[in-house]
Amino acid sequence: MPSSLASPRRITVVFNPAAGRSRRDRLETVVENLQSLGCEVSLRETEAPGHAEHIARDMDPSMADILVAAGGDGTVNEVVNGLRGKNVALAVIPLGTANVLADEVGLGRKPAAIAQAIATGPLKPIRVGTANGRRFVMMAGAGFDAEVVDGVRLDLKRVIGPLAYVWEMIRQAFIYRFNDCEIEIDGVVYRAVSAIVCNGRSYGGPFTAAPKARLEDDSFQVVMFARRGWFNVARYGVALLLGRLPHLPDVSIVPGRQVVLKGGDGAPLQADGDILTRLPAQIEVDAEPVRLAFPV
Repeated sequence: MPSSLASPRRITVVFNPAAGRSRRDRLETVVENLQSLGCEVSLRETEAPGHAEHIARDMDPSMADILVAAGGDGTVNEVVNGLRGKNVALAVIPLGTANVLADEVGLGRKPAAIAQAIATGPLKPIRVGTANGRRFVMMAGAGFDAEVVDGVRLDLKRVIGPLAYVWEMIRQAFIYRFNDCEIEIDGVVYRAVSAIVCNGRSYGGPFTAAPKARLEDDSFQVVMFARRGWFNVARYGVALLLGRLPHLPDVSIVPGRQVVLKGGDGAPLQADGDILTRLPAQIEVDAEPVRLAFPV
């Protein structure tokens, strides 16, 4: 059942102090709105990659009702991994290159609406996945999209943002070998050149990859791509942008709770936009739900 707190919520916000001026301004505006709504707000700055997870893991649940991940998909992923076993809800302030969870729940980017969701929005349980024991929120992918994430240059990403992924996608389309993946879904084996295990509908932002996927469900929707080569990469990309990906005859979507991905041993598995582990990967629904603050 959705839940909310009667008294003003105590909020801890985790953020990267190196974020650009415009992102910092948005964060400060959200914090001001939270304070005007009566919330007690504390800020925790990250010092290095992975620090948000340590902050979440070390926090005292008696000191905060909600831990807010202020950033992109990577920050959300770190916080969700750190919150395992803690009675603390999750909220997001989308500040990073992409925040697919915010897109999935329709949070938007207006500071007042974000603050309202954190301060008074319903706290609904969502399910998250695990890949070789590490949690992920929105998706985990093997094959082409994982190679793209693995190859993105961080310095280029800082300069041109999401376009760094577009550039790497074009580059990988001509050099990637498109090896076969073996995908076992609830005991049934499939073969494809790429696969994305979707926990929600959204992929790469506001684009829909798996229309039937729901964060509240205790199962995934596994999207499998049958054809290789740069032409088919382009075709899949256009279909995703147009909302037609599930309708392509060489794209299959299969539901399942337990997924095993195999390919070249040591090949990357991306989850929530970062490399989370390497193949082979055992993927399943985590037994512990996460309470998430939804828009009002």
